[in-house]
Amino acid sequence: MGATGFAHDVARRFGLALTETRPALVPLTLKVPELSGVSLEVVARLGRTQFREAMLFTHRGLSGPAILQISSYWREGQEIAIDLLPDSDAEAFLKERKRTRPRAELRTVLGEVLPRRLAQHLAGEGPMANTMANLRDRDLEALAGRLKAWKIAPDGSEGYAKAEVTVGGVDTDELSSRTLEAKKVPGLFVIGEAVDVTGWLGGYNFQWAWSSGWAAGEAV
Repeated sequence: MGATGFAHDVARRFGLALTETRPALVPLTLKVPELSGVSLEVVARLGRTQFREAMLFTHRGLSGPAILQISSYWREGQEIAIDLLPDSDAEAFLKERKRTRPRAELRTVLGEVLPRRLAQHLAGEGPMANTMANLRDRDLEALAGRLKAWKIAPDGSEGYAKAEVTVGGVDTDELSSRTLEAKKVPGLFVIGEAVDVTGWLGGYNFQWAWSSGWAAGEAV
């Protein structure tokens, strides 16, 4: 049945409030460049929430810790901003290279700070494939904006099969914060992933499962 099915079954059978459940800490699906295997450190932002960790291009979209973390907050239709150069002033870097390396191709310059395949993709064809001296400042400014805030709109996630945890579950207001016993149903305890408690990567969800189970066990 899994935690999601169990939470729904318990909530329905005993009349407990249930928050929306969905896969979390999960890879996101969308059409991305053919860069499967390329990874880099980024900052993934959604509203005021952000995570600085590695991102990985896959054949189905994006994964890696930064994406898994932000996926817990993402809802369908929302846009995520990815800073591909979290430690750099991209505009200043590009304009400085235009001055100091005018004969270098853009892809070579981008290759100084990005994985080679990603640099080649971003340099592309047409005007952006020129040498630095032939690129207009406004083109470099637009590219810098994209490097600092690459906007993606995922079309979904890889679902529970690849998710590390479930967001949502039995509402915490329904349970004793000390024992996890249902307030309306004495003797019924709900623990772990079936409860609307979700942690970040790093063992927090395991710790919650163990700790909530211990608390309920002690109460029993």
